[in-house]
Amino acid sequence: MWWALILTVVNAVLGPVRPLLIQETLDNQVANGDYNGLIWMTVIMIALLLFHTLIMFLQSYITSWLGQNVIEDLRNKVFKHISRLRLKYIDKTQVGTLTTRTVTDTETLADVFSQGVINIVGDFLQVLVIVVVMFYTDWKLSLASLSVLPILLISSYIFKEKVKQSFQEVRKYVQKLNAFVQEHVTGMQIVQIFNREEEELKRFKAINKEHRDANIKSVLYYAIFI
Repeated sequence: MWWALILTVVNAVLGPVRPLLIQETLDNQVANGDYNGLIWMTVIMIALLLFHTLIMFLQSYITSWLGQNVIEDLRNKVFKHISRLRLKYIDKTQVGTLTTRTVTDTETLADVFSQGVINIVGDFLQVLVIVVVMFYTDWKLSLASLSVLPILLISSYIFKEKVKQSFQEVRKYVQKLNAFVQEHVTGMQIVQIFNREEEELKRFKAINKEHRDANIKSVLYYAIFI
């Protein structure tokens, strides 16, 4: 976690450095015809780009590694918890639901560590550094550039609420799908004995369609927002 945070801070600082070097190169070396200075600045920018690439690779790898380790621990704890639940709860709860909780739902939590919290911190720091540099360079132009921020914040809030609702629906139908498949594969002999194959297929298609529609709704919100 600490290495991920350190690399995130370094990545945030390195982001605005390259544009500043380009500005320095254009204003001095290119404008004054300093060929040797241009070569040196180009070498420095390439070296900085390679270093920045290495930092981004390490950050991505470490945060993903962290997320997978957290998931491993969490799955063990969830399974241990389920194995100690009362039999009454086990009888009332579908096996597919418990499977979804243990396998699929914990998987989504990996994104919180690999793409969520740390990336949010990194993006916030990078924006902060960029805004400081912008105001230092030209505060009037910076205010004009940031004038769209209130609209962006309002649209982000609306997007967040809509996506939250759609993803809750997706999780619900994933749970339904897993529970349905688990129960019917386990009880396939009973389904076949009573000749219920076509009826159960129709039920499965209905749940699958609801799952598809919930996913498409979330995709629609993402497409509009982007």
